[in-house]
Amino acid sequence: MTLFRTLDDLPPRLKGGAVSIGNFDGVHRGHARIVERLLATARRLNGPAVIFTFDPHPVRLLRPAAAPPPLTWTDRKAELLVELGADAIIAYPTDRELLALSPAAFFNRIVRDTLAAQAMIEGPNFYFGQGRTGDIEALRKLCSAANMSLEVVEPLIESGELVSSSRVRALIQAGDVAHAAALLTRPYRIRGLVTHGAGRGHTIGFATANIAGIDTLLPAQGVYAGRALTQQGHWPAAINIGPNPTFGEHALKVEVHLIDFADSLYGEPLEVDFLARLRDIRPFAHVEELKSQLARDVEEARRVASE
Repeated sequence: MTLFRTLDDLPPRLKGGAVSIGNFDGVHRGHARIVERLLATARRLNGPAVIFTFDPHPVRLLRPAAAPPPLTWTDRKAELLVELGADAIIAYPTDRELLALSPAAFFNRIVRDTLAAQAMIEGPNFYFGQGRTGDIEALRKLCSAANMSLEVVEPLIESGELVSSSRVRALIQAGDVAHAAALLTRPYRIRGLVTHGAGRGHTIGFATANIAGIDTLLPAQGVYAGRALTQQGHWPAAINIGPNPTFGEHALKVEVHLIDFADSLYGEPLEVDFLARLRDIRPFAHVEELKSQLARDVEEARRVASE
């Protein structure tokens, strides 16, 4: 087990190592740089590399109206961080008691007493404790007093801009999933449950899985090339986010055409990676014109997914 949701009865093997605390939303290349230093420090100490994160994001409790839509769900975040080499991820259930702790109380309770950390790895914009009153300098003093090392990892800059969750979120909201994927450690992924739609795709030769219950940020409206992950395996996919204006429908839907897939997925979970944006949503004069465009979309999606 690598994902823990409580600090109760934490295995002794997860104590006495290197710790990094943060939200790690999306798990982008800047996060990967922090994890790389975390692993190097943990190896030097002959201890574990532990990441402490929050579930949900603290802003969801403090200022829910200002909370940005997440880029990753907790299990996916843990999967990506373990893929980078972390020994364990603690997704601590965020509550008001935790958020009311002063910086010193948070450090002493979580970092020193519970995790018995020997080192911490953070970015320069790290804040902790009640009202985010603890900054990296406060952490430096606390680590020094506890005879712990602290390494501050410089942010990653790409094309003159900081690689951050906010930047990735803006790219996805604009539909630029290819650029977002270049900043992330893996292509952007959503998940949901396959539900019944109008069934129109099947009648025109392009059956789609309609996804509901998506709990992360949805890319901008458009047609995308991607990859669908089912319980039966992975499939290249053409994804439509938006309405079906050709048929006079205006409700936003997420429809996934799994290329060369013939089985039913109703009621099953489905995850989808976004690789490239193909085109805008637009109405077509007649169904045959739509079918021709869908055929081109499918072939382009197949090509992109095979690269």
